[in-house]
This record gives sequence, structure tokens and C-alpha cells, in this order.
Amino acid sequence: MNKPLLAALSSLAVAGLGATPAVAAPHSAKAAAVTVDFAGTVSLSNCSGSVIRFPGSADTDPALVLTNGHCLETGFPGPGEVITGQSSSRTFGLLNSAGTKVATLRANQVVYSTMTDTDVTIYRTTTTYAAIKSSYGISPLTVQDTHPVAGTAIKVVSGYWKRTYSCNIDGFVYRLKEGDWTWKDSVRYTSACDTIGGTSGSPVIDTATGKVVAVNNTGNEDGQQCTVNNPCEVDANGTVTVRQGINYAEETYNIPACFTTGNKLNLSAAGCTLPKP
Repeated sequence: MNKPLLAALSSLAVAGLGATPAVAAPHSAKAAAVTVDFAGTVSLSNCSGSVIRFPGSADTDPALVLTNGHCLETGFPGPGEVITGQSSSRTFGLLNSAGTKVATLRANQVVYSTMTDTDVTIYRTTTTYAAIKSSYGISPLTVQDTHPVAGTAIKVVSGYWKRTYSCNIDGFVYRLKEGDWTWKDSVRYTSACDTIGGTSGSPVIDTATGKVVAVNNTGNEDGQQCTVNNPCEVDANGTVTVRQGINYAEETYNIPACFTTGNKLNLSAAGCTLPKP
């Protein structure tokens, strides 16, 4: 996986080590209806993330931060493990459009975290969207609540590295297996998104809408099959495919259905398909 940076360095296994990271493509008004920049992204101590809202969120709701399950400060959730309502005081560096840190946000709760079926952690912060907007002029990124589409132009925006990767959604993976973990219906990038350690948790943004369609999480580093840092694709018939150098993300469209009024988690809500504790 595109591991938390410190863990990646300690194992000398940073994803993409030795490769030249992709550079952001120049923004083209013809190619995108919106400008995708760093506004609303955050840097964690070892990962990337973003301040997110759902279609039904209110400006007065507590702001949420999205990153990977494997970026959780208490360690990787085990296979089948789902964490909800865990206390947290984690801090996040809030970035403006230029990638400059303008504030420090603080969490008071891990609302949801898992590495089963998906790879996400969602934090609740001590402030609201309205307060962030009033103080810093920064709005959250909206999570799209419909399934992403193959061929869509995307940007992976890393708040840790303050670097943007531009490519397209190449397709979707029935099952993506890495070590002890299995993820469902993962996003596969085209090769230009050559993400590295520290980009874990970066929002994957549709350049036409500016909405979050996935969260960046892993890539096959050296061609091994289904091992840590070397995920493999498994189709519905059980056929295994290894794509060395290709990177992946986990879809987020199924998250909004699990949050109700006040940005409160409700895993029993109609349409919520996230794994339950």
C-alpha cells in the first residue's frame, strides 16, 4: 500500500522508490469545469487527507476529515475489524489553494475506520465547515454519492507532499488483495498516477466536477503477487492479475448513505453498505 511515510521509510519500501513522481498537468479550462487545487486538503503526520462533506451535510455540522484506514494513528485495523467512536486528538494541517498551511485542525473522534472491503478512516474535528470558511475562506470537498465512471479524468491531490498527480480511471477491480486485506470494487489508475509513500489518504478528485470519487491507497511496487505493497487483482472467477507499477484507490460513493443529520454515523441507515463492527 502507499504506506504512511514513516512506516514506508523504516522498511525501505516506499511505493515508487527510485521512480520520478508524476507532476501535475497544467490546468486546462477546456479539460475541466472546475479548478482542482489543494484547497480543503490536509497533511497528516505521515499521510494525506481532505476535509469532506456529503451532499446532505450542513454548514453548521462538525467538519470531517477523510484518509486511509491504514493511516489510523493507533495502527492498521485488522482484517474484519471496524472501529467506530474512538477518541482521537490527531491534528491536520489545513491547506489553501496554493498548498500553504493556513491552520491546524484537531480531531476529537475517529468516527469510522476499517481496512475491510475498503481502506478508510473518517475523523470528526472540533470545528464546523462554517467556521473554517469564515476564518480561512476554504470550503470542504464534496463526496460524490454515485459510482465513478471508467475513463474519468482525475487528480490525486497529496496534502503531505503538496503534489498533484493527473491521470484517468482505467477501470475497476472486483477484488484487490494485499497481504491479509481484501478490498472490493477498487479504482485502478492509468499509469500516470505514480503515487508514492505519503500520498496515502489523498482525495481522488473528478476534474470535471471537483468532487471526491475515491481515496488513494496502494500500488504494486515490485511485481510480487498479493503481498504487502504488492496488491494483486482477483476477478470474479478467481483469476489473479499482477500489474507492477500500477496504483489504486478505494471508492467513496457508498459513504454518504451511512451518515445522517449532523454528520452522524448510522451504519443501519437505508442504503448503507459499509462494513459493520
